Amino acid sequence: MALYIVKEECTACGDCEPLCPTQSIYPHKGVYAINPDTCTECEGDSDVPKCEEVCTVPDCILPLE
Repeated sequence: MALYIVKEECTACGDCEPLCPTQSIYPHKGVYAINPDTCTECEGDSDVPKCEEVCTVPDCILPLE
């Protein structure tokens, strides 16, 4: 289950969507969202979530606390 969110500061650039190994990132209301049921936080694919790594907007994709 995803513990990450995309904040409203998302610019909808789309850089994160094709990098998601589980296709959990999708366009939603003019920005992007992460499906919490399919997101694995890139565990087994990368040391850090790829979406967070590629995002150019500071603190736009964050883990939930």
